[in-house]
Amino acid sequence: MQARWTVILGGVAMLGAGAIAAAPKKPAAPPAPTPAPTPQPKARYAMDVGTTTGIAGLAGGGAGAAMSMMFGGGGREARELHLRLGSTLSATGAPLADHFFQPAAKLGKSVPLLSPEIVASDPMPRDFQRPKGRLLLYWGCGVHAPKGQPVVIDFSKIAAGQMPPNLYTARIPADRGPTAQNSRTFGEWPNRKSGKQPQSGSLIGNHRVSSTYSPEIQFALGQDYMAGLNAQTSPATDGAFNVNWNSVPTATGYYAWVMGMKMDEAGGDGPRDMVWWSSASGREFGGGLFDWLSPAVVQRLIADRTVMPPSQTSCTVPAEVKAAAPDFMIGNLYAYGPEANFSFPPRPATGPWIPEWTARVRFRSMTTWMIGGPMADAGPGQAKKCKPSLFGAVTGVGC
Repeated sequence: MQARWTVILGGVAMLGAGAIAAAPKKPAAPPAPTPAPTPQPKARYAMDVGTTTGIAGLAGGGAGAAMSMMFGGGGREARELHLRLGSTLSATGAPLADHFFQPAAKLGKSVPLLSPEIVASDPMPRDFQRPKGRLLLYWGCGVHAPKGQPVVIDFSKIAAGQMPPNLYTARIPADRGPTAQNSRTFGEWPNRKSGKQPQSGSLIGNHRVSSTYSPEIQFALGQDYMAGLNAQTSPATDGAFNVNWNSVPTATGYYAWVMGMKMDEAGGDGPRDMVWWSSASGREFGGGLFDWLSPAVVQRLIADRTVMPPSQTSCTVPAEVKAAAPDFMIGNLYAYGPEANFSFPPRPATGPWIPEWTARVRFRSMTTWMIGGPMADAGPGQAKKCKPSLFGAVTGVGC
């Protein structure tokens, strides 16, 4: 998703003065020794690898891909790569960096990692439409939503220019690794000069990252792009609907979300209600769930039923969600995958470790599909024009 809002929720634990006075006095414990800070490597590299289908993999697919997008989350597969290099060093001369691939990757000899230009920008599009109506939040797989749902956010009660409070989860922050903010020198791909994603190819084999501001990084990948997801929907009892998908062999867990809308019956040009459902058993939306997650994090989230286990290949979206969003729905499914980590020198079994560089490669597969709505109903040349909106910012689609 291109636009994100991160909501950091904090709390203050308070201890009553009476309880302190009533507690028996104990001798003060000696202060715990302060652990020595972990030495930071001179360079950190992050490589996020994705397989996309449905809307996410639509680019260049033509009418056949569009039909697949409307009726299911399978069809044409596309690839996505996001590369980020961060260093504690200053560049020798101009900050230049390249990632060199094997010919099988079909990315040419290399792709350039450019340092971003610092430009002032308005966080909101100039023609951003302040949302009207309400946002209804549902969560959990099942024929019916549990009591206490939905949570309703009334946009009329939110100050102009503000995002809805508590919209994204703070418990699962996105881990971007190196960024321009936490690095002295930084480069990334895609960028303003280069960004054409591969449509096929393989990443297995040797990789090399060379730059003017970090040690040379070399590693060999034994893991390739994950298999594509194919999600299908079918009616369930009482107006609910089932989502079924294929098992992805290397998946560590799955997470689904659906967003829909109910149009303004009074003839307005926007939705009266926007509806957002998450497959998590608790109120967990967005945040790191929209990103790449490590197997260790996924395992913890499976334990608390935020993420579905890799053995699960279906989930029922409650009837209340469909009833609240009869006019348009878009479905999204993530399969989180493995992670590969490299360093030089390698981490020893015991003793101190001061790496020159580290590299992390994460994998995922995702699909997005539409369930009715104006885009699915429009014929050739009838696509609706629309202005940027909160719905488009959350889903990544224009209407």
